[in-house]
Amino acid sequence: MSEHPPAAWDTGVGPWCPAGRGQATSARPERPRGEVALERPRPAPRRALYLLPNLITLSSVFCGFDAIRLSASARSDDDLQRAALLLLVAMLADTLDGRVARMTRTESAFGVQLDSLADLVSFGVAPALLVYQGSLHRLGLAGVLGGSVFAACGAIRLARFNVLSMGEAGGPSPARYIVGLPVTGAAGILIAIVMTRHGAGGQLGGAGVAPAVLATTLLLSMLMVSTLRFRSFKDLRPGPRTLLAIALALGSSALLSIRWGPALVLAGGLGVYVLLGVVESLWRLPALRRGAPAALEARAGGGEERP
Repeated sequence: MSEHPPAAWDTGVGPWCPAGRGQATSARPERPRGEVALERPRPAPRRALYLLPNLITLSSVFCGFDAIRLSASARSDDDLQRAALLLLVAMLADTLDGRVARMTRTESAFGVQLDSLADLVSFGVAPALLVYQGSLHRLGLAGVLGGSVFAACGAIRLARFNVLSMGEAGGPSPARYIVGLPVTGAAGILIAIVMTRHGAGGQLGGAGVAPAVLATTLLLSMLMVSTLRFRSFKDLRPGPRTLLAIALALGSSALLSIRWGPALVLAGGLGVYVLLGVVESLWRLPALRRGAPAALEARAGGGEERP
């Protein structure tokens, strides 16, 4: 009797092979009825990264609110000093949140709006109340109007920033220059005035100095809503020259702080920044009147980093 090759169903490799003769290597076992596959949720690190810059922004809101609380119930210069220090911490948080968002590539329109609202609290309302309690309260209604004008101009400045900073795609558009004095710079000068008053033992908070403080507050308010261009320093790139300039600035500031106090150094540095913006705007004014530098206007734009 001749041998015949095994039938196809007897080779043990086909899908028709009985269960006892061999299993197909590519066949997947059937899932029992009624059994639901429980898949482990995948981690979403990207969503967690979006929370990081927003949490830094919200920390500045906390500092601003606590500064408002201390300023409103201030009974001594020490309370105003603590409120000023809280606003300095808020300025640090405001500097970090935008950079963290760019480093983690989590910039969003929501972050821009949230940062503007936080700036209104920490650098609009809080410094206005701080400088009112420190000096402007001696002028009565004029002091109230001075503080209110500062807060209102800060709100206008931030609203204009939100409009100008949004590109056609709905995201922030970077620029080398920003329109109007940033609220953080204006608030920093008022904070420095209060801290200088505390360092001088309260001698700078008398009735004779209050008109000068009022004039400074109104000038800063007008600069915030002006069309002057101020540098955003977003075009700086980390390099030897940039690091050397930063090291020299920090070193000289530390030496001057030892001699004159940190408040005067802060006021002087911000004053130089304001003066630089005014001088550059006046320098570009003849060219803007001739209508030549369309590229300059496009480069100036209205955008800035998260304020």
